[in-house]
Amino acid sequence: MPSPGDDLPRFLTLADVAEVLNTSSAQVYALVRRGELEAIKIGGRGQWRVEATKLEEYIQRMYREAQEFVSEHPFTEGASAMEDER
Repeated sequence: MPSPGDDLPRFLTLADVAEVLNTSSAQVYALVRRGELEAIKIGGRGQWRVEATKLEEYIQRMYREAQEFVSEHPFTEGASAMEDER
């Protein structure tokens, strides 16, 4: 993730964010529209941009939520991987 002094852009397109998260642009658009990932709309065509710091905050929040899930739902040998996907 970009930090001060990096050559990476401050703002990312939804496609850029999708690449970082290894998901689709449609999924990123849904995250933005639901308010889960902060973004701004720029230009006459209203193109979405996500600030790199906001993306990093989102990623860190998802790590915290995953840790909470793991703490609340300990893995047992009998549990299947598909149960965690729910």
